[in-house]
Amino acid sequence: MLTGRSSISLRLTIWFGGIFFLGWVLFGAAMWLNLKTTLTGERYQTLARRVDRLQELLRKTEGESQEDRSQDFKDFARATGNGLSEVLRADGSSVFPHPSEAARSFPWPAIQGPDSERFIHARAADQSYWVLMRKYAVDGQPVYLLAAAPEAGNLLVLGRFWEGLLASAPVLLLISSAGGFLLSRKALRPVDKIAATARSISIRNLSERLPVAKTGDELQRLAETCNAMLARLESAVKRIEQFTADASHELRGPLSFTRTVAEVALRNPNADALSRQAFSDIVDEAAKASVLLEDMLTLARADAESSHTALEAVNLATVVEEACEMARPIADERRLVLSVSSSVARGVKVLGDSQSLRRLLWILLDNALKYTEAPGRIDVSLSLIAGEPTLLVGDSGMGISAADLPHVFERFYRADPSRSQVEGSGLGLAIAKWIAEIHHADLSVDSQEHQGTVFRVVFPQFHG
Repeated sequence: MLTGRSSISLRLTIWFGGIFFLGWVLFGAAMWLNLKTTLTGERYQTLARRVDRLQELLRKTEGESQEDRSQDFKDFARATGNGLSEVLRADGSSVFPHPSEAARSFPWPAIQGPDSERFIHARAADQSYWVLMRKYAVDGQPVYLLAAAPEAGNLLVLGRFWEGLLASAPVLLLISSAGGFLLSRKALRPVDKIAATARSISIRNLSERLPVAKTGDELQRLAETCNAMLARLESAVKRIEQFTADASHELRGPLSFTRTVAEVALRNPNADALSRQAFSDIVDEAAKASVLLEDMLTLARADAESSHTALEAVNLATVVEEACEMARPIADERRLVLSVSSSVARGVKVLGDSQSLRRLLWILLDNALKYTEAPGRIDVSLSLIAGEPTLLVGDSGMGISAADLPHVFERFYRADPSRSQVEGSGLGLAIAKWIAEIHHADLSVDSQEHQGTVFRVVFPQFHG
C-alpha cells in the first residue's frame, strides 16, 4: 500500500508498471477474443465447405437409387468429417442410414426455429462441437444438411495462447516496472539536483542558485520560482546583516562613552554611596553590552563573509595550554579542578588562526566554568583519533536536556530556566561554531542532564 512517505520515483514506478500491466492484460484479452473469433470463423468456413460439397453430391446423385445414394453419402461422410454428417427430415428422421456410429450417437440439434442456416454449439461425450445446419431439398422434399466438427483443436490453441499470456506476465511486469523506474529516475533527476543544491544553501551562501534546465516544463518554472525567492531572501538577509553590523558599530561609541563617564564618576570622592552603586551598575552593564556588541559584530562579519582570516600552521597543543592557563585562576577561584591532557599530541599542528582557535577554546572553557558547580571538574584533552586532531572539553556540570541539545549552537538560544540563570548572551557557542567552520573542523556536543557535557572539535589532518 502506497503511503504519503513513499518516494515519487517509487509511486511512478508502481503506477507505470500497473498501467502497463493493465494495458497488457486488456490487449491480451482482446487478442484472445480475436483469436477465438478467428478460429470459430475458420471452423464455420470448414463446415460450410463440407455442406456445400454434400449439396453438390446430393444434386449429382438425384437420378441414382436410394441404396447408391446412401453409399455415396456414407463414403462422403467418412472421407470428410469422420462420419459426422447427417441428412434429416423436418421431423428429425434420417433420409439416409447413419454413415457411422459416431453420427448415430451424436446429439444432433432439433430441427426447429428459422429455416436460415444455423451455426450451433453442441457437446457430446464431454467434448465441444460446432454443428452447421442448412436447409435443402432432396427429390422435392425439404431436408436439413448437418455437419459437425470437434472444437478440441481450437480449444488447444486458445489454451496455449492463454498459458503464454500467463507465463509472460511476470516478465512483462518486471520489464514494465524496470522501465517505469528508469523513466521516473530520468524524469526526476533534475529534482534531485534541485534538492541537493537547495540543501547546500544556507544563510552563508544565499548567493547560490538552483540549476535551471531549459526544458520549458514545470521543473524549469519551479527552479526559476525558487531562485526568485532566494534572491528576495538574500536581499532581505543582507539588509538585516547590514543593519546589525551598523547598529552594533554605532552603539559602540555611546556605550564606551557611558562607561567612561561612569568610571570617572566613581573616582569622585564626593559621590554618595547610592550614586557610587548606580555608577558601578552602569559600568558593569556597559561592559556586558560591549561584549554583546562585539559578539554581534563578529557574527555579522561571519554572515557577510567579510572575515578573511589568514590560516597558517598552528601548534594546537600550545593554543590549548595557553587557553587553559587563562582559565585556571577562575577555576581555582570557583573550586573546580581543571585537568589538561595534551602531551601525547604536543606536536600536533593544524591549519588555522591561533587567535581564533584560542577564542574557540575559551568559549568552550567559559561555558564549562559557568555551568559546573563546586566541587566539580573540567577535563581538556587533545589527541589524535584516526589521524585527526581531536579536542575534547568535558565538565561534570548540570548538563543539557535532550530537548535543548539540538539548539545549543543557535544564536541567542537559552536553554531551560536552570541554565538561563547563568549570565550570558547566547552567542558564544554560535561564534564557536563559526570559528570551527572557517577551520573546516566539526564541533559537536554530547550531554546528559546532571551528568555533564562534552564538546568535541575534530580538525582535518594537516600535512605541512
